Amino acid sequence: MKLHFIAIGGSAMHSLALALHTKGNIITGSDDAIYEPSKSALQNKGLLPEEFGWFPEKLTRELDAVILGMHARKDNPELKKAEELGLKIYSYPEFLFELSKEKTRVVVGGSHGKTTITAMILHVMHYHGKEIDYMLGAPVRGIENTINLSDENDFMLIEGDEYPASAIDLRPKFHLYQPNIALLSGIAWDHINVFPTFENYVEQFQIFIKSIVKGGILVYNEEDETLKILAENTENQIRKHPYFTPEYHVEDGETILETSEGDMPLEIFGRHNMNNLAGAKWICQHMGIDEDDFYEAMMEFEGASRRLEKIYENENGIIFKDFAHSPSKVKASTEAVKEQYPNKKLIACLELHTFSSLNSEFIQQYKDTLGKADEAMVFYSPEAISQKQMQAVSPEEIKNAFNEPNLEVVSETSAFKKILESKDFKNSVLLLMSSGTFGSLDLEEMKTLF
Repeated sequence: MKLHFIAIGGSAMHSLALALHTKGNIITGSDDAIYEPSKSALQNKGLLPEEFGWFPEKLTRELDAVILGMHARKDNPELKKAEELGLKIYSYPEFLFELSKEKTRVVVGGSHGKTTITAMILHVMHYHGKEIDYMLGAPVRGIENTINLSDENDFMLIEGDEYPASAIDLRPKFHLYQPNIALLSGIAWDHINVFPTFENYVEQFQIFIKSIVKGGILVYNEEDETLKILAENTENQIRKHPYFTPEYHVEDGETILETSEGDMPLEIFGRHNMNNLAGAKWICQHMGIDEDDFYEAMMEFEGASRRLEKIYENENGIIFKDFAHSPSKVKASTEAVKEQYPNKKLIACLELHTFSSLNSEFIQQYKDTLGKADEAMVFYSPEAISQKQMQAVSPEEIKNAFNEPNLEVVSETSAFKKILESKDFKNSVLLLMSSGTFGSLDLEEMKTLF
């Protein structure tokens, strides 16, 4: 097939372009800016555009289809040309569905944990030599590509998120996959710029459950009350399998899962990850992996990239970097680290970086999320608020929202770094939580504090 990618430089878009190129398709693409690692990956396969920008002349009737990335706007010149020519235009998730129509689609969704659960499932499949197609929302340790496509594999594993499919199709991506087997990990309001109310957000998961094919399977976290109500009340004719957090305990900084076959030590830790593991086990069983084989593989699972990633350790303490930024994830990560290291001082640092986290109304959702930390800091950039054209929030508002009277709130990287340098890190854990960079904080310098 001849395919043209509008906004080829996106994380998911460039991965799909590379996968389709590997399968022998003729791929072209455009973008107004492409950054690493996408840039080098495309260049290595000869797919990097010769110059950045939008070039309508690239669109001709010889193309079999156009794939539209979320980064491209409604008035994109190439999109307009494709519409004029009457070309078939797919959003990324629409095209993924087209590629997997004849396969058993396994979709992992939820406000939190979906990347980790998807990574767990894929790790187990690879451990036992079971080849499947997949699409990951983020890089996973030990997995070279975030997308794998084949003609012969039976299963297609997809990490499904709630973000809009494209500028001309505002449906959440996970509405478009029509899963045969689905997992939902929980519902915690996020993306306030897309879903202005909690009710509107919950409705997206209700629609997702309805989209499961008749006779299909829904695996869901029954500890989430909102999700439990949706699952129990759906009129869709599907099989439902609830799961819950299994029994476990912590010994000398090691998490031990209690199974019917005896105690099993794990590399991962935290109540939220034990819950993720329970969901992943159900999915793997539906994909042909029995319980014993699942546990055997999970003993070697080290976690998804950027999720509670240990970046440094010495006799004084440990540094973790975590992608957590939404309230539910911040709370889960903070509690997990404190549970794992109860005798160490926990210094938790959070960057408010996303549209939701910088919204003066939504920020109330962070109440008590840092409660398990011995010392807590919040970093935010007034420039980021200005760039997003949002109403300013004050340090006092942030303190009140978090319900932490001793919370240190900092808005300059230099001041943030200075406060960290003044702290005593003996017998401590530093937890850095952000989807950003703390204003380009040098992590190598942080290691010298221990």
